[in-house]
Amino acid sequence: MIAQQLLQLYLDYTGEKATDFTELPSSGSNRRYFRLSGPVSLIGVSGTSVEENEAFIYMANHFHEKGLPVPQVCCQSEDKTCYLQQDLGDLLLFQAIEKGRRTCVYDDKERSLLHKTMALLPVLQYKGAEDFDFSKCYPQPEFNRRSILWDLNYFKYCFLKATGMEFQEDRLEDDFQKMSDALLEEDTPTFMYRDFQSRNVMIQNDEPWFIDFQGGRRGPVYYDVASFLWQAKAQYTGELREELIDVYLDSLKQFRVIDKAHFHNRLRHFVLFRTLQVLGAYGFRGYFEKKPHFIQSVPFAISNLRQLLKEGFPEYPYLSRVLNELTELTQFSDDLQKHLLEVKIVSFAYKKGIPNDTSGNGGGFVFDCRAINNPGKYERYNAFTGLDESVIRFLEEDGEITTFLEHVYQLVDAAVKRYMDRGFTNLMICFGCTGGRHRSVYSAQHLAEHLHRKFGVKINLKHREQNIEQSFNALV
Repeated sequence: MIAQQLLQLYLDYTGEKATDFTELPSSGSNRRYFRLSGPVSLIGVSGTSVEENEAFIYMANHFHEKGLPVPQVCCQSEDKTCYLQQDLGDLLLFQAIEKGRRTCVYDDKERSLLHKTMALLPVLQYKGAEDFDFSKCYPQPEFNRRSILWDLNYFKYCFLKATGMEFQEDRLEDDFQKMSDALLEEDTPTFMYRDFQSRNVMIQNDEPWFIDFQGGRRGPVYYDVASFLWQAKAQYTGELREELIDVYLDSLKQFRVIDKAHFHNRLRHFVLFRTLQVLGAYGFRGYFEKKPHFIQSVPFAISNLRQLLKEGFPEYPYLSRVLNELTELTQFSDDLQKHLLEVKIVSFAYKKGIPNDTSGNGGGFVFDCRAINNPGKYERYNAFTGLDESVIRFLEEDGEITTFLEHVYQLVDAAVKRYMDRGFTNLMICFGCTGGRHRSVYSAQHLAEHLHRKFGVKINLKHREQNIEQSFNALV
């Protein structure tokens, strides 16, 4: 039935029959997408909700008239359950930045796409709201207390309760009310995309196009920034988030006066709210509808939540307590442990061979300390190691080892950061010198302390020739 409707629409619109009809992968919604090929390639959409279809078509036509990059709707069926729209291709922004997402190193092209997307967002929010009839939105015309509490309770019932946690609902509801007050503190006449994320941005000719905005409504600008930059599986680094926020604010200046500190203060509430909302959706789609994609995304959202809670939310004391307990539940902490990086650091003597990597990964960094001035040349240091004060003082006053370690820190810090972001669990770093007693021991010890202090990762330190081992527990 759906195929017949869409094929007839295509014939009526183009005057010719489609030569190919292919269903495309579906998203988390109940809408189905098809590519119809022939004299022109179009995307056919079938949606069970007439109201949602009407909302999208109205928005798409309005945004198109405003010159915004959205797919043009070509025609719709009489019963309004199907319509045809412009074919923007197959490349999502999420796919276009895949290399950067996996390595946390974004090349110039990937950064350019992200910059263009964030710079366009304020234009959609403000220009898209000009003469916009928000009564056409579905299911709500605006971001209001009812929709906020609905989403928070969605999190409570579809995710929090599904974990089996015990909590006091009345105290939780008190903090939900406080969060509602905070989120509604500013009233701006802007369009809120609501599901603004890299999977809802298409790339055509290296330019971003916006899709799937049918859930949009009148609402504050902060929501979309939080939605995009804290998308669970995007895994943007903190540095990149700040960079993209700056791009967004530079573009926002054309529409309003900017107070950067105020913007960040307001944004944090929306980031927390969006994270809880996403967990609610993952709970419903994953735990109840048994869709594996959403279950697989839960650890990423929990990781985001864990990082957010480090900043603290004193405004919501009981909610913060519940969320901290949530992130420490066995099913999530065990999953976290599986993805925690463990760094093995070894000092050794070259004449006894480079240490083997027992993790099965084949090894890692091996740094040669033999070019550094050697305390072992002097008899008075023979009884000591790189852990003893006299040797430490010799090496640091000489200065060569300090410069050496500065370069080591730069290389290893970058690797540790990327390993953590990518979920790698093992990294081995070895320092060798002639006897494995002074320079290598000093270097290994200092790197271990540096990495633990900076990243909080688990460190297993071994001075092989001294038969000394030390562990630094992960700071989770």
